[in-house]
Amino acid sequence: MAVVMKTVIDQRLSGHGETHARTKVTTRDVSVIIDEPVARQGTNMGLTPTETLMASLIGCTNVVATRIAHREGVTFRNLRVDAHAKLDRRGAALETEIDVPFPEVTLRISVDTDATAQQMHFIKAELGRFCPIAKILRAAGTKLHEEWIAKPL
Repeated sequence: MAVVMKTVIDQRLSGHGETHARTKVTTRDVSVIIDEPVARQGTNMGLTPTETLMASLIGCTNVVATRIAHREGVTFRNLRVDAHAKLDRRGAALETEIDVPFPEVTLRISVDTDATAQQMHFIKAELGRFCPIAKILRAAGTKLHEEWIAKPL
């Protein structure tokens, strides 16, 4: 009998404010610390909330691109994603409301692969369709650029 995956799942996370700047977030049996740097009265024990969002984009890009490559019979090795994000901090600093806090994000994605140019074009297009974090950022008005470097295996 085949296992049918649920199409919509519940995610439950819980955050505990350990200090005014540090939050411990737990889900399932794992936890992560979200914190501010010392310069902003934090303890520098983890990524900031905005860095956590960019880390989520990097992780999502890795997972979804690799799944697409696998589905297409393409090998991906040594995938690396570097993000350069422009953040308008005025909102987080309580100076003024900002409609698009991240006006622009550039991802530099490098991978060793046996993919043809046509396959890489397809994988890039599919990534734009399926990465939920990228979709949320684009819907919020962020200009998301991807620079791919595909090196032959």
